[in-house]
Amino acid sequence: MSEGNKKQEKDFTEEVDALLPQTTALAQSGKLQDALDKLFALEKQSRNASDMKSTTRLVKAILELTYAARDYAQLNSSINVLSKKHGQLKAAIQAMVELAITWLDEIRERDGTEKWLELVETLRTVTEGKLFLETPRARVTLALAQHHESIYRKTGPSARDSLITSSDLLSDLQVETYSSMERKEKTEFILEQMRLLLEVARLKDSESGKDDKDSLGGGEPEWVKLRVQSRKVNEQNLKEKENEVRVSPRSAATYIEDVCQALRLKFYDMMVQYGLRHHSYLDVAKYYHKVWETPSIKEDPSGKGKIALEHIVYYVALAPHDNEQSDMMHRLYVDPALEKLEVQHNLIKSFITEELMRWPGIESVFGPFLRTTEVFQNDKHWEDLHTRVIEHNIRVIAKYYTRITLTRLTTLLDLTPQQAEETLSRLVVAGTVWARIDRPAGIVNFRNKRSAEDVMNDWSSDMQKLLGLVEKTWMGMNAAQAAQSRVKA
Repeated sequence: MSEGNKKQEKDFTEEVDALLPQTTALAQSGKLQDALDKLFALEKQSRNASDMKSTTRLVKAILELTYAARDYAQLNSSINVLSKKHGQLKAAIQAMVELAITWLDEIRERDGTEKWLELVETLRTVTEGKLFLETPRARVTLALAQHHESIYRKTGPSARDSLITSSDLLSDLQVETYSSMERKEKTEFILEQMRLLLEVARLKDSESGKDDKDSLGGGEPEWVKLRVQSRKVNEQNLKEKENEVRVSPRSAATYIEDVCQALRLKFYDMMVQYGLRHHSYLDVAKYYHKVWETPSIKEDPSGKGKIALEHIVYYVALAPHDNEQSDMMHRLYVDPALEKLEVQHNLIKSFITEELMRWPGIESVFGPFLRTTEVFQNDKHWEDLHTRVIEHNIRVIAKYYTRITLTRLTTLLDLTPQQAEETLSRLVVAGTVWARIDRPAGIVNFRNKRSAEDVMNDWSSDMQKLLGLVEKTWMGMNAAQAAQSRVKA
């Protein structure tokens, strides 16, 4: 195929101008094949002469005549034949494809889905493997994927293969590498890929009955692909104002769904669902924080902004303790916007205060309100909050106690001895606290046994501090004595 750098040998503009009216008249009189024969003959001459403008006009005329005659078999055949001609110009192929794409909607409405699918498959065949047609191919594939998804929507779970086909079609497109596609369109394609992967993952999870991140069955492969696709989205680009939208939410349970028409919010909506599926509460809190930072959300402190901030508090409280979680919780606590939410502010305050949080008290103070929220209506989330309270209490006990009996520990934690041991062991394995349990003696030791070298180093440090204080005191006494002697003199 010509690369477009071959010098034009002859200009066929006059021949084309003279032939087009003749072929149009022939086609209208029912002699379509005769008209096509003349166009194909002149197309060959102009192509061999590298006359790009004339060749493009001729191939478009061939397609227009076949389309006007509603001869879709000839239309598909012409597209295939012309695209495979020896030395065919890229501009001519691109013009054919773009022209045919403009007819897709009209063909579906007027002639039915079957004819539409035939043309779509023809266009996909012609554009396959051609870098200069990667964007038109992506758009045609998107239309085909939406068609298969519509079959699933109309038929229901019995047409699951249509939804899977739709997802596979879009997942095969590596649009992040397309140089001819605009950045926003790339993002829209990637988000559509993520959305279909999410749909398939949920479908497979519901079929297998597995909703555990550790299970190998169900939709786990699609969840992994969803995470991979999400890394292809440049989150910095999502901060642009054009990627936001103002929509009033119907309720707290559906507010992200309602505003996800925008690219930024649509992306974080899917990431929240991914994080919840894998119980990654800290990631979910960070995603909600990104939503909250969206100007159109933050400017509505009593509506969408309030809902987003509440979700940040709930999920950061549910997240296991580590440096990042602790830092986020402390920064959230000093945020002036949180002071307007009394219950959420007090909940965060309880976690950052180094005092015991007795679960019966927490349950009686916060339970009536939290259990009515969307987050804590889920029993798993309520159990995880109980676990976070217990872990907080163990960290507080480890700070104030060097040794404690198991009986006293279980009393402070409001747990059975077995539950207390399991929770303590989990924190020890995670490296959150250091502890050793002496079961025969029934004692928990929160201080590691120190080596002789550590003891001597601490003793040396303490002695240096002591001698420094003695020296400072002695100098003060000498100064006082000198002052008194001058007064007496």
